[in-house]
Amino acid sequence: MNSLELYTQKEITQLTRKRSTEVKIGEDVVVLKSLNNWEQELQNTNCTYVLLGIPEDIGVKANYGRGGAHTAWKPALESFLSQQSNEFFNAKNICVLGHIYVDDLMAKSNNLHTKNKNDIIELRNLVEQLDSRVSEVIEKIVRCNKMPIIVGGGHNNSYPIIKGCSLALKQKINVINCDPHTDFRPLEGRHSGNGFSYAFHENFINRYSVCCMHEQYNTASVLQDFTKNNSQLYYTTYETIFVRESITFTGALTQNINFIKNQMCGVEIDLDAITNVPSSAKTSSGISPIQARQYAYQCGNKLNTPYFHIAEGAPILSHIKADNKTGKLIAYLITDFIKGLSDKE
Repeated sequence: MNSLELYTQKEITQLTRKRSTEVKIGEDVVVLKSLNNWEQELQNTNCTYVLLGIPEDIGVKANYGRGGAHTAWKPALESFLSQQSNEFFNAKNICVLGHIYVDDLMAKSNNLHTKNKNDIIELRNLVEQLDSRVSEVIEKIVRCNKMPIIVGGGHNNSYPIIKGCSLALKQKINVINCDPHTDFRPLEGRHSGNGFSYAFHENFINRYSVCCMHEQYNTASVLQDFTKNNSQLYYTTYETIFVRESITFTGALTQNINFIKNQMCGVEIDLDAITNVPSSAKTSSGISPIQARQYAYQCGNKLNTPYFHIAEGAPILSHIKADNKTGKLIAYLITDFIKGLSDKE
C-alpha cells in the first residue's frame, strides 16, 4: 500500500481560483506525475519546498481531544494556491506533493469513542500506524534534499516528522515549537500530547524549545522534566511575556531561537497558540495572527531548518460550522516562513 496520495495537475488546477490578467501560485507550482517514481521525479526538480498534508484527527482523539483537525489541509491548500505569484514570492520553487493516505485509519477511528478505555488503546494503535506512513514519506522527501512543509492534522505528527528528518539526515535535530502545551506528556501510547517526548526519548531530538507556553496547561511532572533536563529542554511562558510583561514577544522569541540555533532545527506551530483560531484546544487568550506570522518568518530567517509543521487547525470542529479564515491564515504562515528563508543575509 502507498503511504502517499499524489496530486495531479488537474486537481491543483481545480483548487486554484484563477482570474484573467493574474498569475496565481497554483499556476506556477511543480506537480509530479508518477506515484511509483515520485522520489526520483522530485529529486530531479529544481524546487526547494514540498507541500504535504496530513488530513487526520486520530491523534487528537487519542488524547481525549475534539475532532476536526482533519479539515485544515484542503482549505489551507486552496487559499495558498489562490494567492498571487509575483515578485514577492517564487511559486516555481514549490512542489505540491499531495497528502498522507489516511482514509482507512480515519474510517476505523470514526467508530471509536474517547470515553471507552479500550477504544483509546485502539486509537493510539492507529496513531502508531500513521506514524509509520508519515515518517516514511518525510524521510524520502528530505533524502531528496527538499524541505517538507506540512499541514496537519494533530500535533502527534511532530514525532514521525522529526523521526523522518533525523533518519534522513543521520543525526539528531533541534526543534522549536510555538504552543500553549509542551506536548511532552508520558510515553503512554501515541497521541497528540506526546509527540516531542517520544522523539526526545528515542534520540531524534537533541534540544527542544517551546515559545509562549501557558503556565496552567502543563502538568507538574512535565515541567519537572524541563527543569531536570534544562541543557536540552527550554521554554518561555505566555504569562511572562503578556501578563507580567517581563520580556517582549520579540525578546522571548529570540531567547527560544538562541537556545536551538546551534544545529539543524525543525519549526513547529500549533494553531492552539493563536487567539480564537478554531483548533482542537481553541484559546481565548493567545498570541495574535501577526505574532504567529512573525514567528514563522523569524524562524525561517534565523534557523537552519529541515522542515516546517503547522498543526491542529480545525476549520470544521466537530460541534461548529466551518471557519474559512483558518485556511487563509495557514497560507500566510507558509508564505511568511518561505520569505524568511529567502531573505536570509
